[in-house]
Amino acid sequence: MKMTLELAPLFKLTVTPGSAIDLGNTPIGRRFMVELLDVMIEGERINARKRQDVAAADWLLVTPDGTGLIDIRYTVETDDGALIYIHYQGRRNFTEVFDEKDAPVFIAPYFETGDERYSWLNKVQAIGKGVSFGDTRIYEVYEVK
Repeated sequence: MKMTLELAPLFKLTVTPGSAIDLGNTPIGRRFMVELLDVMIEGERINARKRQDVAAADWLLVTPDGTGLIDIRYTVETDDGALIYIHYQGRRNFTEVFDEKDAPVFIAPYFETGDERYSWLNKVQAIGKGVSFGDTRIYEVYEVK
């Protein structure tokens, strides 16, 4: 049996991180905490922005081999007032970053909401790829079908 995956565009995600707090080398790698100053989602079915009164951060771990393990959590409010919690993990090759190259970030977001208008998101598994543009990260996020 052959299985195929389809990817449907979900939204463009723009993330503006703040300064990183460097916890230093821990037993499992170098830990950074990065507050997210702004998050914007723009798509055909959803447009939203980070709630400023709720914590939003990346608890990034860079392993000894240079693999960046992304762990981001935040809450957005849609343009029509719905609240959506978003959590994603992912990976980035930091050995390329340290060689003066900007490696892409690969993420796998999932969503939680109690708002009926966006309950379809509770069933979505998404994937995305992001790159840096100055102080922001821009991702193209897709629904896996």
